[in-house]
Amino acid sequence: MTELTRGYLYGFGAYVCWGFFPLYIKLLRPAGPVEILAHRVVWSVVFVSLVLAALRNWGFLRRLADRPRLVAGIAVAAALLTVNWGTYIYGVNSDRVVETALGYFINPLVVVLFGVAVFRERLRAAQWVALGLGGLAVVVLTVDYGRPPYLALVLAFSFAGYGLAKKRLALPAAEGLFVESTLIAVPALGYLGWLAATGRDTFGHGTGTHTALLVLAGAVTAIPLLMFAGAANRLPMTGLGMLQYLAPILQLGCGVLVFHEPMPPARLAGFALVWLALIVFTIDGLRTGRRRSRAATLARATATEPAAAAR
Repeated sequence: MTELTRGYLYGFGAYVCWGFFPLYIKLLRPAGPVEILAHRVVWSVVFVSLVLAALRNWGFLRRLADRPRLVAGIAVAAALLTVNWGTYIYGVNSDRVVETALGYFINPLVVVLFGVAVFRERLRAAQWVALGLGGLAVVVLTVDYGRPPYLALVLAFSFAGYGLAKKRLALPAAEGLFVESTLIAVPALGYLGWLAATGRDTFGHGTGTHTALLVLAGAVTAIPLLMFAGAANRLPMTGLGMLQYLAPILQLGCGVLVFHEPMPPARLAGFALVWLALIVFTIDGLRTGRRRSRAATLARATATEPAAAAR
């Protein structure tokens, strides 16, 4: 098996896991969103600790001790990740899976917007068209919902911000997730302790299956992230970009087909505008990638001609 094939398998596995994640969250009832979030954080630390122990890879902690600015950056990433996880769990538990799927459809467009705002990147005409269609979709969905689709927007902007922070930190997946989860594990443990002290926790008080599912939240969180890291290290950005639409498609299917959430014509029109924006965005990205690849090949061929002539 080639590294490219292995990368596609890792990426497919990661996005399929994320796509069916609403089904898992629904199984965690009657635990509330904040309790689920706290367990997800705490058990993520435990699971990733076991992975790092197996790999005997703890040296990065000594390096972090001498880099307080890096730790501050990780804290920002951890805060954004907490907002994203908490919003997503709340959306699923409040029967708004369709709206959470919208957030991850919008996310690539928000990433482009961040490129303009943060890195002063210049957009091509097709990218401006895609952003315009995305903005129009938000307007249409605002009219349909009677309010802005704020859950979708929070998910899109928090995950794009998390991606931006991770890009600047450049930490491996397991190490990064361990430090991020550890930073937010203290308040998470405090909240779980308060629930236990007041008799409001569901951990250990329901069925054994419910308790086991809460413990497994760490593995369910970490495994797709580790697979995603394996895919990102092996795939070109175009391949990874095409795979990223798999998760929200599956989430939308869960919302409409499994949980029977409504999809009136106006809402469908809003989603159609988002899909059109993503089609424009993807086609432009593929064309640009091919042009750059041809230009790079031509440049290499041109550079080798004088050397060949000299021989």
